[in-house]
Amino acid sequence: MKKVEFDFNKIPDLNAFYDEFKQRFDLGDDFGANLDAVWDVVTGYIQLPVEINFIRVTGQKRTRFAALILLFEEAEEELEGELRFNVIG
Repeated sequence: MKKVEFDFNKIPDLNAFYDEFKQRFDLGDDFGANLDAVWDVVTGYIQLPVEINFIRVTGQKRTRFAALILLFEEAEEELEGELRFNVIG
């Protein structure tokens, strides 16, 4: 299973996450850089199975990125074992 980690010490905001996500999954310039685009990529574009880890997520960042974390939790449920998602403090 491929493992991809996003270090939130280096990701200050959603735009920085979108840039990192685009790079990590080798997405083209047509990547929409929004939550809907992330959902579409995770549930229909990337090669599965995959484990995605958000590391160094502080309480403040957990709040700031709550919608993104929820998106990945919902994708993990929908993809029934093909996606593992972890948030590590």
